[in-house]
Amino acid sequence: MNTNERSLSPSRWRLYLVYGIAFLLFAVAAGRLFYLTVLDKEFLQNQGEMRAVRTESIPATRGMILDRNGEPLAVSTPTWTVIANPRDLWALAEDPKNLAKPVGERKTPEQEIARLAEAMGVGSALLKERFEANRNKGFMYLKRQIPPHEAEAILDAEVVGVSKIKEYKRFYPAGEVTAQVVGFTNIDDKGQEGLELAYDQALQGKPGEFSYMKDLKGNIIRTLGQEVPEQAGENIELSIDMRLQYLAYRELKAVVTEQRASSASAVILDVRTGEVLAMVNQPSFNPNDRSDLEPEELRNRAVIDLFEPGSTMKPFSVTAALRSGQYNTESIIDTSPGYMKFGRYTIRDFRNYGKINLETVLVKSSNVGTSHIALSLPQDTIWNMFYELGIGSPVGLGFPGETTGKLPMHPKWHPSEIATLSYGYGLAVSTLQLAQAYMVLANHGYKVPVTLFKQDMPPQGEQVIPANIAQDVVHMLQAVVTEGSGKKAQIPGYNVAGKTGTVHKVGEGGYAYDQYISLFAGVVPATNPRLAMVVMVNDPKGRKYYGGEVSAPVFSRVMEGALTMLNIPPDRPEGLREVRLEETDKAPYRIVQGN
Repeated sequence: MNTNERSLSPSRWRLYLVYGIAFLLFAVAAGRLFYLTVLDKEFLQNQGEMRAVRTESIPATRGMILDRNGEPLAVSTPTWTVIANPRDLWALAEDPKNLAKPVGERKTPEQEIARLAEAMGVGSALLKERFEANRNKGFMYLKRQIPPHEAEAILDAEVVGVSKIKEYKRFYPAGEVTAQVVGFTNIDDKGQEGLELAYDQALQGKPGEFSYMKDLKGNIIRTLGQEVPEQAGENIELSIDMRLQYLAYRELKAVVTEQRASSASAVILDVRTGEVLAMVNQPSFNPNDRSDLEPEELRNRAVIDLFEPGSTMKPFSVTAALRSGQYNTESIIDTSPGYMKFGRYTIRDFRNYGKINLETVLVKSSNVGTSHIALSLPQDTIWNMFYELGIGSPVGLGFPGETTGKLPMHPKWHPSEIATLSYGYGLAVSTLQLAQAYMVLANHGYKVPVTLFKQDMPPQGEQVIPANIAQDVVHMLQAVVTEGSGKKAQIPGYNVAGKTGTVHKVGEGGYAYDQYISLFAGVVPATNPRLAMVVMVNDPKGRKYYGGEVSAPVFSRVMEGALTMLNIPPDRPEGLREVRLEETDKAPYRIVQGN
């Protein structure tokens, strides 16, 4: 047989098959390598970066909260937080390089923890328990938001896996003076109370990101530059004037201490713009140190707490009467014999005032006179007046927990219900709602939205009381201060219009006749009002409890300083006395009365 015609031997055939397979595999590998390095090189880069490149978050500075003059009420300061990587620490026991060292030079997790505990000033056993609990985690907080020198002292121990990151800590320069209004954040810089909570999203800002390369031990080799810059949160400029806030807070705290009251609140409004110039509460707390914080201290009582306003609503019942057209400023009301009976229920005055005009009804604070007026009007007249002033509706500050108040509406009114409503019982308001009502009266009957934010332009509102009627009622309220129960609200050099109120508190068994709420609501200067203020003192336990004795003096002292601070000219200069403002270490201003 010809050798060319002989078939390949089995051994040679197998050899060629192996060569062919090898060549095919080589071709596939080469093709894949070409594809990855030339056509799809981003894949390998991404895979490499996943193993060597890390991205860290850059915290954004939380926006500031400022008063109307730029005074900071809440600011964020940079601090350091010390962190640990428990996995790195426990990996020492199996690290070949560490094990290759002489026994005396080797690092053990227990030794590292002991050194760290000493640097931190904590118990070694407790710290070891924390590391044990987080053994398989790559992140653990050690100490948060501490000063730089304290962080450096811990890092100087050079413990494996321990490093620091930057965080921000919230600080409140005004402390307890604005605590319930501004609120506070938690350790993660998230709003928890007050405006910090209500406007948390706007204040937060957006964190940034930066990338860096790490080696196998997790050490940073090289930063790769900032990829996404952080965006600071928005600053919020409030309508609050810290000069007035300090003054109102000081006087409110003083009366609560003096009268041993359970709580108190006060609000000052700019009657033309609706801006809240001051909003203070007692008791309060220091948001910079909340170690002894009581839940009750968190309440912004001026916005949340409700009470029956009593006689402070009588001016609005008189307003409703004048607006109805059935009454005028000269109308006479017969209050004899000094009481009214509704079955077993009796409404009384302090004494029988006989026939009196509308102004005297307010000066004498006649329950009988106000009841006669209300019962002579269509049954919904008083209710409609109160409702248009904002009673029974939220003021609309956007404040967490803001109350709506209570203004009951009955399909058919009983005469006693109309009567008691007319002199401020059977409904409930907040200090802010009552201040809003007096603001409307002071602003010639024009109602503007109440706001906690500084206004550049006067807002649009609505006329709810004819201007001439509002002016007539304000004029009547001047007589309450000059001749009636509001005499202690007088301010030298200024005409004051206002109304006192002394309300029995509601207890479990009905009205408690030994517990009171003391009120004064007023506006100044009465001839051209600029400011409205309400002072509410809850449950004074001293010898004094009438609104004219407890709350009216607070109004006088605060408004005297406020008028001077705001350079509002006197409308009764013949009664003016010297008022000098000085800085002190406890509050930026105090009043010094000259001779």
